[in-house]
Amino acid sequence: MVSVSETSLQNQRKILAFAAIVEIGTGLALIVDPAIVVALLVGANLSGVGPVLGRCFGIALIALGLACWPGPPPTNGDSPAFRAMLAYNALIALYLTYLGTLGSLRGFLLWPAVAIHALVAVSLMFTWRSTRRRATALD
Repeated sequence: MVSVSETSLQNQRKILAFAAIVEIGTGLALIVDPAIVVALLVGANLSGVGPVLGRCFGIALIALGLACWPGPPPTNGDSPAFRAMLAYNALIALYLTYLGTLGSLRGFLLWPAVAIHALVAVSLMFTWRSTRRRATALD
């Protein structure tokens, strides 16, 4: 027989997984076509930098979905928050780089923002690799 607390935990994990899927799906839709998502959600048109900000918001929603994805407790430093921060920083660095090289939007802080996000993403990758090596060495 399953106790009430185990059943509650299973239900919580299912709801959390559903919410994560919805956020990731919405984030992907915002990246692909933010104008359609905004029109369907709030009935408004995007203009100016609206599509750019919509895509940035989409990237953030994907990271939120990854952070909220239920899983077993991390044993090797690969936590949901870690995965979310890595995904967010890598994707936003790539998108801002795209804007700076192929797009027409370039503000004073664009390249410093690219550098900071890329540095954080690379730093997270190095810490992940060293943590994985240590975990493998201990096995």
